[in-house]
Amino acid sequence: MKKKAITFKFLALAILFLLMVTGCGSNDEASIDDVSTIVLGVPTALGSIEGADSLKAVELAVEEINNAGGVSVDGEKRPLEVVSIDTREHEPGLPVHDALAALEKMIVEKKPDAIVVGSFRSEVLLSAMDLIAKYKIPYICTIAMTPDFQKKVSESADYKYMFRMGLNSPYLVNYLSDTMAFINQKFDFNKVYIVTQDVLWAKGTGTGLEKWFQANGWDVVGFDSYPTGASDFSSTLGNARAGNAQVIVPIFDMPQSGILLKQARAMQVPALMAGFISPAASDSAWQTFEGEVEGLVNLVFEIGPIPLQAVPKSVEFNANYGKKYGEETLAKLSGHGPGPAYDSIYVLADAIERAGTLESEALVTALEGTDMDGVIGKIKFTNDHQVIYGLDPKETAIGAVFQWKTPGVRVPVFPEVAAEGEIELPPYIK
Repeated sequence: MKKKAITFKFLALAILFLLMVTGCGSNDEASIDDVSTIVLGVPTALGSIEGADSLKAVELAVEEINNAGGVSVDGEKRPLEVVSIDTREHEPGLPVHDALAALEKMIVEKKPDAIVVGSFRSEVLLSAMDLIAKYKIPYICTIAMTPDFQKKVSESADYKYMFRMGLNSPYLVNYLSDTMAFINQKFDFNKVYIVTQDVLWAKGTGTGLEKWFQANGWDVVGFDSYPTGASDFSSTLGNARAGNAQVIVPIFDMPQSGILLKQARAMQVPALMAGFISPAASDSAWQTFEGEVEGLVNLVFEIGPIPLQAVPKSVEFNANYGKKYGEETLAKLSGHGPGPAYDSIYVLADAIERAGTLESEALVTALEGTDMDGVIGKIKFTNDHQVIYGLDPKETAIGAVFQWKTPGVRVPVFPEVAAEGEIELPPYIK
């Protein structure tokens, strides 16, 4: 009995020693797993098409990197972990304060090492910049588009933690105006009607386009804006037909904007639709709108959601996304957000490995030196922390313009270096 008692006492002391060494049972809040995980926060409008798809793209990239062994931090491989929160900012009338409260809740409770995707609305992004300056967390946004973001980054070092990989409004204007110049050259069209959603990014894009049209000899027949949630566009379509508009440029991300296409066909408006309608950007839109998207020339803000042979990584992304989430989910992939969201994880992983640390100041410096090929093309940041977009994926990131053609195929038509077909006038215009 005495020998057993001594053995039990020895085991108890050994267990106590192990607990002290490993820290188990102590008051430390972080476990070994917490310390070894690189936490990436995704605060965005998860109820929106763009937000939900961007989160999926992030999770795909994280899974790929973790399966390959994780991210090396000063010689130690560490896995990535995703935490998310719904900021609900896509909901009509939601106060900016509510979205900011969700962002801060995630920061305080989850303590992310970096933030990706981020704000859905430009108004929220600009207000969120002070929060990020307060907490000093590297932040790569991929959806909100206001150019004022870059202005603030340039004006104050407080905002140096923030970067943008998605398209901004000026780049969107450039893509659309280049497309309009292409249409003018091909069909000699010069009468246009602009119709936008009544939100900052869409109206700003419309205003920029209006200036370009006026400076390039186009007749702007009209310019209308509709509040988020609107579902009747008949007045605009009637005015466009009465004014003999040859092109209608829609700029919308709300789900109801697809109704514009249905009404245009029902009213037999003989104008080429060319712009951006979010619900019509995915591969499933032909079936959703029963072929009434035929002839629509639509922009995919950042490639990735549409595979381009000129950018092999975009083809690979589509294949991997379909394998993980299913072909039906791939067919519904949004035209704005998923590409840069996916690439942002690889950009962060690259920056962390080059910096050798998760320390914010070092990560900012490493992010500024990014130079890599991604799903969206060549990825480099300007001095105001915006990824450069252009027309050649070997030199810059790119967006892609496609046209819906029978029997339900999205054919890339612009930029010319990545085009796989030509813009054609649909039967209802000829």
